[in-house]
Amino acid sequence: MVLEHYISDLLYRYNCVVVPGFGAFLSQHKSAQLNKQTHSFHPPSKSLSFNKQLSSNDGLLVSYIAEVEKCPYEEMLGRVMDKVEQWKHTLEQGERLSLENIGNLKSNQEGHILFQPSYEVNHLTSSFGLSSYVSVPITREVLKKEVVTMEEKVPFIITPERRKETSLRPYLKYAAVLLLALSTGLTGYRFYNESLEQKQIVVENAQEKVSKSIQEATFFDTAPLELPTLNLKAVTKSPEIATHHIVAGAFRFKENADKKISELKRRGYDAHYLGTNDHGLHMVTYSSFTDVNEALQNLRAIKSTQSKDAWLLSIR
Repeated sequence: MVLEHYISDLLYRYNCVVVPGFGAFLSQHKSAQLNKQTHSFHPPSKSLSFNKQLSSNDGLLVSYIAEVEKCPYEEMLGRVMDKVEQWKHTLEQGERLSLENIGNLKSNQEGHILFQPSYEVNHLTSSFGLSSYVSVPITREVLKKEVVTMEEKVPFIITPERRKETSLRPYLKYAAVLLLALSTGLTGYRFYNESLEQKQIVVENAQEKVSKSIQEATFFDTAPLELPTLNLKAVTKSPEIATHHIVAGAFRFKENADKKISELKRRGYDAHYLGTNDHGLHMVTYSSFTDVNEALQNLRAIKSTQSKDAWLLSIR
């Protein structure tokens, strides 16, 4: 049994955890700290301390361990006291007692127990996820002071150099801009004329073809019309094609679609395979109808009894 693990668990929720016959570990809220010398930031935490005088059993630690390990209270109390005797023996030998996530204890020559808390674990739950970090110092002011000091010792003046320009240079700029504008305008005008000529040619060709087709067409036929004889017995009314389908689902694999069809047929539906949609999924229907009102009536019944995901697909 690692007793210090249970002590550490209770320190997250309580400010005092008493170890019977040994002492109490106390926690106190500690605000965030900023160390300007080391440029380090420490989040809010709980500072731990140890008090040897608080050694009376309050039942918190023993009850918690007994509940976790499913052990009777009296038996667990005996195990805790055995562990406390081992700790006391370690301190009496002058050795350091290291408790993980809590700290180190050591007995001095006067018999007092010195406690050094561990800073590896922050027992403050509101600071979960926050860790200490060191920022890089900004040397902006230092560099500014160094530059000011240099200017006081060695003053200097920067004189900007002027470019010598001839009297013709500004006029050359204006001439270049004017030539660019003229060339752009001429090019655009040429492209515009070419496009108009091409459109005119296309219109003339189309009109020529239309007039030729009109001249070749025959609007009247002088031969008498012969009425075809109809055999009424041979004419049969073609069956109407079902265009309204109640879709049960769309499947990526054809095997799953076939399984769904077999399942629906066992339920009494006229299910069939509708094909694939634009996404390549295999569609399965409950049944198909030629009348849209009948299809909508069956869709409402299927939604209320079978599946709310059913929907109607009408193909024209």
